Amino acid sequence: MQATTIHKRSTGEILFDISIIILCVLIFLIVAYPLYFVIIASVSDQTLVSTGKVTLFPRGVSFFGYEQIFQDMRIWIGYKNTVIYTVLGTMFNLLLTIPAAYTLSRQEFRARRFLMFFFVFTLFFNGGLIPTYILMKDLSLTNSMWVFILPFAVNVFNLIIARTFFEASLPKEIYESAALDGCTHFKFFFYIAVPLSKSVISVIALYYLVAHWNDFFTGLIYIHSNDLQPLQIILRDILLSNQVFSQGGGSGGSAGGYAQQFADQVKYGVIIVSTLPILIVYPFIQKYFEKGVMIGSVKG
Repeated sequence: MQATTIHKRSTGEILFDISIIILCVLIFLIVAYPLYFVIIASVSDQTLVSTGKVTLFPRGVSFFGYEQIFQDMRIWIGYKNTVIYTVLGTMFNLLLTIPAAYTLSRQEFRARRFLMFFFVFTLFFNGGLIPTYILMKDLSLTNSMWVFILPFAVNVFNLIIARTFFEASLPKEIYESAALDGCTHFKFFFYIAVPLSKSVISVIALYYLVAHWNDFFTGLIYIHSNDLQPLQIILRDILLSNQVFSQGGGSGGSAGGYAQQFADQVKYGVIIVSTLPILIVYPFIQKYFEKGVMIGSVKG
Protein backbone atom coordinates (compact mmCIF):
# COMPACT_ATOMS: atom_id res chain seq x y z
CA MET A 1 0.00 0.00 0.00
CA GLN A 2 1.58 3.24 -1.19
CA ALA A 3 1.69 6.19 1.15
CA THR A 4 -0.12 9.30 0.00
CA THR A 5 2.26 12.13 -0.80
CA ILE A 6 1.13 15.46 0.61
CA HIS A 7 2.57 18.46 -1.17
CA LYS A 8 3.49 21.17 1.26
CA ARG A 9 3.07 24.57 -0.31
CA SER A 10 6.07 26.80 -0.22
CA THR A 11 6.05 30.37 1.07
CA GLY A 12 6.46 31.64 -2.49
CA GLU A 13 3.33 29.82 -3.68
CA ILE A 14 1.28 31.20 -0.78
CA LEU A 15 2.51 34.74 -1.46
CA PHE A 16 1.71 34.31 -5.15
CA ASP A 17 -1.87 33.23 -4.38
CA ILE A 18 -2.33 36.15 -1.99
CA SER A 19 -1.04 38.55 -4.64
CA ILE A 20 -3.45 37.15 -7.22
CA ILE A 21 -6.39 37.49 -4.82
CA ILE A 22 -5.47 41.09 -4.00
CA LEU A 23 -5.07 41.91 -7.70
CA CYS A 24 -8.46 40.37 -8.56
CA VAL A 25 -10.15 42.32 -5.76
CA LEU A 26 -8.58 45.56 -6.99
CA ILE A 27 -9.69 44.89 -10.57
CA PHE A 28 -13.21 44.12 -9.33
CA LEU A 29 -13.35 47.38 -7.39
CA ILE A 30 -12.08 49.35 -10.37
CA VAL A 31 -14.78 47.83 -12.59
CA ALA A 32 -17.68 47.75 -10.11
CA TYR A 33 -17.26 51.04 -8.25
CA PRO A 34 -18.23 53.37 -11.16
CA LEU A 35 -21.52 51.51 -11.55
CA TYR A 36 -22.12 51.56 -7.79
CA PHE A 37 -21.34 55.27 -7.71
CA VAL A 38 -23.92 55.97 -10.43
CA ILE A 39 -26.53 54.06 -8.39
CA ILE A 40 -25.91 56.00 -5.17
CA ALA A 41 -25.54 59.29 -7.05
CA SER A 42 -28.93 58.80 -8.70
CA VAL A 43 -30.64 58.98 -5.27
CA SER A 44 -28.32 61.47 -3.55
CA ASP A 45 -28.29 65.23 -3.16
CA GLN A 46 -26.43 66.40 -6.27
CA THR A 47 -24.79 69.25 -4.37
CA LEU A 48 -23.07 66.66 -2.18
CA VAL A 49 -22.22 64.54 -5.22
CA SER A 50 -20.61 67.44 -7.09
CA THR A 51 -18.56 68.42 -4.03
CA GLY A 52 -17.24 64.87 -3.61
CA LYS A 53 -19.04 64.13 -0.36
CA VAL A 54 -20.81 61.05 -1.75
CA THR A 55 -18.36 58.16 -1.98
CA LEU A 56 -19.64 54.96 -0.37
CA PHE A 57 -23.20 55.66 0.77
CA PRO A 58 -26.00 57.89 -0.58
CA ARG A 59 -26.59 61.17 1.21
CA GLY A 60 -29.65 63.41 1.10
CA VAL A 61 -31.70 60.57 -0.41
CA SER A 62 -34.29 61.65 -2.99
CA PHE A 63 -36.04 59.68 -5.74
CA PHE A 64 -37.03 62.75 -7.73
CA GLY A 65 -34.97 61.64 -10.75
CA TYR A 66 -36.73 58.29 -11.03
CA GLU A 67 -40.10 59.96 -10.46
CA GLN A 68 -39.43 62.30 -13.37
CA ILE A 69 -38.42 59.41 -15.58
CA PHE A 70 -41.24 56.98 -14.79
CA GLN A 71 -44.04 59.52 -14.67
CA ASP A 72 -43.44 60.11 -18.38
CA MET A 73 -45.72 57.56 -20.05
CA ARG A 74 -43.41 57.41 -23.06
CA ILE A 75 -40.96 55.41 -20.96
CA TRP A 76 -43.31 52.41 -20.93
CA ILE A 77 -43.83 52.67 -24.70
CA GLY A 78 -40.06 52.75 -25.12
CA TYR A 79 -39.58 49.72 -22.89
CA LYS A 80 -42.24 47.78 -24.79
CA ASN A 81 -40.76 48.66 -28.18
CA THR A 82 -37.19 47.90 -27.13
CA VAL A 83 -38.14 44.53 -25.63
CA ILE A 84 -39.94 43.60 -28.86
CA TYR A 85 -37.05 44.76 -31.05
CA THR A 86 -34.51 43.00 -28.83
CA VAL A 87 -36.31 39.65 -28.57
CA LEU A 88 -37.39 39.40 -32.21
CA GLY A 89 -34.12 40.84 -33.48
CA THR A 90 -31.95 38.46 -31.47
CA MET A 91 -34.01 35.44 -32.50
CA PHE A 92 -33.81 36.46 -36.17
CA ASN A 93 -30.07 37.10 -35.85
CA LEU A 94 -29.45 33.63 -34.42
CA LEU A 95 -31.78 32.04 -36.98
CA LEU A 96 -29.53 33.30 -39.78
CA THR A 97 -26.09 33.50 -38.16
CA ILE A 98 -25.81 29.99 -36.67
CA PRO A 99 -26.86 28.01 -39.80
CA ALA A 100 -24.70 30.24 -41.99
CA ALA A 101 -21.70 29.76 -39.69
CA TYR A 102 -22.18 25.98 -39.68
CA THR A 103 -22.44 25.88 -43.47
CA LEU A 104 -19.32 28.00 -43.94
CA SER A 105 -17.41 25.78 -41.50
CA ARG A 106 -17.92 22.60 -43.54
CA GLN A 107 -14.87 21.80 -45.66
CA GLU A 108 -16.96 19.87 -48.17
CA PHE A 109 -18.85 23.09 -49.02
CA ARG A 110 -16.65 24.28 -51.87
CA ALA A 111 -18.06 27.80 -52.15
CA ARG A 112 -17.38 28.65 -48.51
CA ARG A 113 -14.18 30.64 -49.13
CA PHE A 114 -15.75 32.52 -52.02
CA LEU A 115 -18.80 33.49 -49.94
CA MET A 116 -16.73 34.28 -46.86
CA PHE A 117 -14.77 36.81 -48.88
CA PHE A 118 -17.93 38.80 -49.55
CA PHE A 119 -18.94 38.64 -45.89
CA VAL A 120 -15.53 39.94 -44.78
CA PHE A 121 -15.59 42.59 -47.53
CA THR A 122 -18.54 44.27 -45.79
CA LEU A 123 -16.42 44.75 -42.67
CA PHE A 124 -14.17 47.17 -44.55
CA PHE A 125 -16.50 48.78 -47.09
CA ASN A 126 -20.13 49.88 -46.98
CA GLY A 127 -22.43 52.16 -48.89
CA GLY A 128 -22.54 54.93 -46.29
CA LEU A 129 -25.44 56.57 -44.51
CA ILE A 130 -27.23 58.32 -47.40
CA PRO A 131 -27.32 55.33 -49.80
CA THR A 132 -28.38 53.10 -46.90
CA TYR A 133 -31.21 55.47 -45.98
CA ILE A 134 -32.39 55.59 -49.61
CA LEU A 135 -32.34 51.80 -49.72
CA MET A 136 -34.37 51.51 -46.52
CA LYS A 137 -36.86 54.04 -47.87
CA ASP A 138 -37.23 52.17 -51.19
CA LEU A 139 -37.81 48.94 -49.25
CA SER A 140 -40.53 50.70 -47.17
CA LEU A 141 -38.64 49.97 -43.97
CA THR A 142 -38.39 53.54 -42.69
CA ASN A 143 -40.72 54.34 -39.81
CA SER A 144 -41.32 50.62 -39.34
CA MET A 145 -40.38 48.21 -36.55
CA TRP A 146 -38.81 45.92 -39.14
CA VAL A 147 -35.96 48.36 -39.73
CA PHE A 148 -34.57 47.21 -36.35
CA ILE A 149 -34.73 43.54 -37.30
CA LEU A 150 -34.34 42.79 -41.02
CA PRO A 151 -31.55 44.98 -42.50
CA PHE A 152 -28.81 44.12 -40.00
CA ALA A 153 -29.69 40.46 -39.46
CA VAL A 154 -26.12 39.09 -39.60
CA ASN A 155 -23.12 40.61 -37.87
CA VAL A 156 -20.03 39.38 -39.71
CA PHE A 157 -17.87 39.45 -36.58
CA ASN A 158 -20.32 37.15 -34.79
CA LEU A 159 -20.51 34.97 -37.89
CA ILE A 160 -16.73 34.51 -37.84
CA ILE A 161 -16.79 33.62 -34.14
CA ALA A 162 -19.46 30.97 -34.68
CA ARG A 163 -17.75 29.55 -37.76
CA THR A 164 -14.45 29.29 -35.88
CA PHE A 165 -16.21 27.46 -33.06
CA PHE A 166 -17.78 24.92 -35.41
CA GLU A 167 -14.43 24.32 -37.14
CA ALA A 168 -12.54 23.82 -33.87
CA SER A 169 -15.16 21.96 -31.80
CA LEU A 170 -16.91 19.81 -34.39
CA PRO A 171 -14.26 17.79 -36.23
CA LYS A 172 -15.28 16.07 -39.43
CA GLU A 173 -14.93 12.65 -37.77
CA ILE A 174 -18.08 13.34 -35.75
CA TYR A 175 -20.09 13.94 -38.90
CA GLU A 176 -18.55 10.96 -40.67
CA SER A 177 -19.52 8.72 -37.76
CA ALA A 178 -23.06 10.08 -37.79
CA ALA A 179 -23.29 9.81 -41.58
CA LEU A 180 -22.57 6.07 -41.34
CA ASP A 181 -25.83 5.77 -39.41
CA GLY A 182 -27.72 7.68 -42.10
CA CYS A 183 -27.55 11.15 -40.53
CA THR A 184 -27.97 14.01 -42.99
CA HIS A 185 -26.47 17.48 -42.64
CA PHE A 186 -29.82 18.84 -41.46
CA LYS A 187 -30.18 16.19 -38.75
CA PHE A 188 -26.54 16.59 -37.75
CA PHE A 189 -26.98 20.33 -37.39
CA PHE A 190 -30.18 20.21 -35.32
CA TYR A 191 -29.48 17.11 -33.19
CA ILE A 192 -25.69 17.24 -32.73
CA ALA A 193 -24.17 20.59 -33.71
CA VAL A 194 -26.67 22.87 -31.97
CA PRO A 195 -26.78 20.96 -28.63
CA LEU A 196 -22.97 20.97 -28.54
CA SER A 197 -22.85 24.69 -29.29
CA LYS A 198 -24.77 26.17 -26.38
CA SER A 199 -21.77 28.20 -25.28
CA VAL A 200 -21.18 29.96 -28.60
CA ILE A 201 -24.91 30.46 -29.16
CA SER A 202 -25.24 32.08 -25.72
CA VAL A 203 -22.25 34.35 -26.31
CA ILE A 204 -23.50 35.49 -29.70
CA ALA A 205 -27.03 35.90 -28.36
CA LEU A 206 -25.64 38.15 -25.62
CA TYR A 207 -23.75 40.24 -28.19
CA TYR A 208 -26.85 40.64 -30.34
CA LEU A 209 -29.08 41.31 -27.35
CA VAL A 210 -26.87 44.10 -26.02
CA ALA A 211 -26.55 45.62 -29.51
CA HIS A 212 -30.33 45.70 -29.97
CA TRP A 213 -30.96 47.04 -26.48
CA ASN A 214 -28.44 49.88 -26.92
CA ASP A 215 -29.44 50.63 -30.52
CA PHE A 216 -29.82 54.39 -30.64
CA PHE A 217 -28.78 55.30 -34.16
CA THR A 218 -31.43 53.25 -36.00
CA GLY A 219 -34.29 54.89 -34.14
CA LEU A 220 -32.76 58.33 -34.58
CA ILE A 221 -32.36 58.03 -38.35
CA TYR A 222 -35.18 55.81 -39.56
CA ILE A 223 -38.04 56.25 -37.05
CA HIS A 224 -40.26 59.36 -36.98
CA SER A 225 -43.30 58.09 -35.08
CA ASN A 226 -43.22 58.44 -31.29
CA ASP A 227 -45.12 55.16 -30.95
CA LEU A 228 -42.22 53.25 -32.54
CA GLN A 229 -39.30 54.94 -30.80
CA PRO A 230 -37.01 52.65 -28.75
CA LEU A 231 -36.17 53.25 -25.11
CA GLN A 232 -32.83 54.92 -25.83
CA ILE A 233 -34.41 57.71 -27.91
CA ILE A 234 -37.07 58.39 -25.28
CA LEU A 235 -34.48 58.49 -22.49
CA ARG A 236 -32.50 60.96 -24.59
CA ASP A 237 -35.56 63.17 -24.99
CA ILE A 238 -36.22 63.09 -21.23
CA LEU A 239 -32.59 63.95 -20.54
CA LEU A 240 -32.60 66.85 -23.01
CA SER A 241 -35.87 68.25 -21.67
CA ASN A 242 -34.46 68.24 -18.13
CA GLN A 243 -31.29 69.94 -19.31
CA VAL A 244 -33.36 72.65 -20.98
CA PHE A 245 -35.36 72.98 -17.75
CA SER A 246 -32.19 73.38 -15.69
CA GLN A 247 -30.74 75.96 -18.11
CA GLY A 248 -34.00 77.86 -18.17
CA GLY A 249 -34.06 77.92 -14.38
CA GLY A 250 -30.45 79.04 -14.31
CA SER A 251 -31.49 82.67 -14.56
CA GLY A 252 -33.37 82.39 -11.29
CA GLY A 253 -30.41 82.31 -8.92
CA SER A 254 -31.02 79.66 -6.26
CA ALA A 255 -33.88 78.26 -8.33
CA GLY A 256 -31.39 77.60 -11.10
CA GLY A 257 -29.18 75.57 -8.77
CA TYR A 258 -32.24 73.66 -7.55
CA ALA A 259 -33.21 72.82 -11.13
CA GLN A 260 -29.64 71.77 -12.02
CA GLN A 261 -29.53 69.53 -8.96
CA PHE A 262 -32.53 67.49 -10.04
CA ALA A 263 -31.49 67.54 -13.71
CA ASP A 264 -28.26 65.80 -12.68
CA GLN A 265 -30.29 63.30 -10.67
CA VAL A 266 -32.35 62.52 -13.78
CA LYS A 267 -29.11 62.05 -15.71
CA TYR A 268 -27.87 59.36 -13.33
CA GLY A 269 -31.33 57.77 -13.23
CA VAL A 270 -31.37 57.48 -17.02
CA ILE A 271 -28.09 55.53 -16.90
CA ILE A 272 -29.54 53.03 -14.42
CA VAL A 273 -32.86 52.64 -16.26
CA SER A 274 -31.11 51.94 -19.56
CA THR A 275 -28.57 49.41 -18.24
CA LEU A 276 -30.41 47.58 -15.45
CA PRO A 277 -32.30 45.05 -17.67
CA ILE A 278 -29.07 43.88 -19.31
CA LEU A 279 -27.40 43.53 -15.91
CA ILE A 280 -30.32 41.38 -14.77
CA VAL A 281 -30.13 39.09 -17.82
CA TYR A 282 -26.36 38.56 -17.78
CA PRO A 283 -26.08 36.30 -14.66
CA PHE A 284 -28.41 33.73 -16.25
CA ILE A 285 -26.10 33.19 -19.22
CA GLN A 286 -22.82 33.86 -17.45
CA LYS A 287 -21.83 30.19 -17.29
CA TYR A 288 -22.17 29.85 -21.06
CA PHE A 289 -20.39 33.15 -21.61
CA GLU A 290 -17.41 31.94 -19.58
CA LYS A 291 -17.21 28.77 -21.69
CA GLY A 292 -17.40 30.67 -24.95
CA VAL A 293 -15.21 33.64 -24.14
CA MET A 294 -12.10 31.87 -25.51
CA ILE A 295 -13.79 30.85 -28.75
CA GLY A 296 -11.48 31.48 -31.65
CA SER A 297 -8.31 31.44 -29.56
CA VAL A 298 -5.27 29.48 -30.68
CA LYS A 299 -5.27 25.99 -29.19
CA GLY A 300 -2.16 23.88 -28.89
